[in-house]
Amino acid sequence: MSLATETPSTAPDSEVRTYEVRTFGCQMNVHDSERLSGLLEDAGLARIEPGRPEGAADVVVFNTCAVRENADNKLYGNLGRLAPIKERRPGMQIAVGGCLAQKDRETILRKAPWVDVVFGTHNVGSLPALLERARHNQEAQLEILEALEVFPSTLPTRRDSIHSGWVSISVGCNNTCTFCIVPSLRGKERDRRPGEILAEVEALVADGAIEVTLLGQNVNSYGVEFGDRLAFGKLLRACGAIEGLERVRFTSPHPAAFTDDVIDAMAETPNVMPVLHMPLQSGSDKVLKDMRRSYRSKKFLGILEKVRECIPHAAITTDIIVGFPGETEEDFQATLDVVEQARFSSAFTFQYSKRPGTPAADLPDQLPKAVVQERYERLTALQDRICAEENAKQVGREVEVLVTAQSGRKAEETHRLSGRSTDQRLVHFSVPEGAGQPRPGDLVTVTVTAAAPFHLVADPADASAYRLRRSRAGDAWDRAQAESCGVPTPGAAGKGVSLGMPALPPRA
Repeated sequence: MSLATETPSTAPDSEVRTYEVRTFGCQMNVHDSERLSGLLEDAGLARIEPGRPEGAADVVVFNTCAVRENADNKLYGNLGRLAPIKERRPGMQIAVGGCLAQKDRETILRKAPWVDVVFGTHNVGSLPALLERARHNQEAQLEILEALEVFPSTLPTRRDSIHSGWVSISVGCNNTCTFCIVPSLRGKERDRRPGEILAEVEALVADGAIEVTLLGQNVNSYGVEFGDRLAFGKLLRACGAIEGLERVRFTSPHPAAFTDDVIDAMAETPNVMPVLHMPLQSGSDKVLKDMRRSYRSKKFLGILEKVRECIPHAAITTDIIVGFPGETEEDFQATLDVVEQARFSSAFTFQYSKRPGTPAADLPDQLPKAVVQERYERLTALQDRICAEENAKQVGREVEVLVTAQSGRKAEETHRLSGRSTDQRLVHFSVPEGAGQPRPGDLVTVTVTAAAPFHLVADPADASAYRLRRSRAGDAWDRAQAESCGVPTPGAAGKGVSLGMPALPPRA
């Protein structure tokens, strides 16, 4: 039987097999996991109900990340916990895909021989066939391709959110940052044609989405492959013409390739949100050179200045690496200086981790862990202060909040719901007595009454200070609840959803 026509068969007595996809890493992995879920459901499997014990699913898929040093430990720890469960359930299958699978290949099967399938970043679409082949042959299947087989966005999808969707505009990366292993695992950049992207966006909107996030390892280099260096700005403007699409986000651009036409497109396209994720990595020009980041701190700050001139209320977020090989105290102080000037609304801060196969892994002057940890704590303390100060400026401001299915940890105590403002800030809000209850996907307009470093609070005094706008996305959420035999409870908390940026990572 050919690989293309194999599909997983159902369990005995026609019982539907269940699956679970566990995702680690970046937005690309989250999007790939939606494709993996879609493929498995297309092959007849059903996603396992939330809250079931570990190992209850018939098929468990790990979509892995290789960026951080502890990625291996996290994967093998999870696999180790599943080993005795799988021994008790012979029909259970375990698959490992993503960047770590692309990198480690046979190592995974050697360390965890109970794994049934290992597949890479370039052949996501092969998973159902590989699972069936492993069952039929009673042996593990390893398939790693060196080039993309099928563009991920052409595969079936099971979206995590009704009101929001991810759309890949490119895959791979042409940059050569010395700390990054992504290009060797995701390959060279490949761009989708604009018509394909816009068709997918329109399909998402037709399905109820009112927000999309355009994804790429370097979105602002989009179009270079087909000879149009202004293609990304044009794509943003084209998204502005799609009826029913209310919020457009994108991640991540590269400062070296960021151009004024993109800033103009952001400012002049009403549904492009006033938020920009701009990775800094380091504020030291010496470290940036060692990282092969082809910009310097002055250019970086200049981009932020232009963005804020055109979009005064723009929220700017970033990525920063602490402890890159050879980073001196003077270099680190340069990073603190840039962070103080940049006034990021949030930052994803990482301690440098040595990744075998990257040029930085062989650089001299690898820093002691204690030094890196101490600098990391100083950086996060500074950024936490800035987050608190920037959020405090939002008090008294009226914001429109896209309601999510997920509420805060104290929701039962506070009776607040949650959502994201246009600039991506997390807002916990209460519904005044007598006011309409929103559904996930609806929009409410409220005034910020309090602020904390990582969220805003809006407690309207009465119904006159609260406006609810029911949306097509809320209607779609109701339909989805009805189709799954659920009862559409307005404002009910549920599974967390992805909205275009990951949550702030826990402190290391």
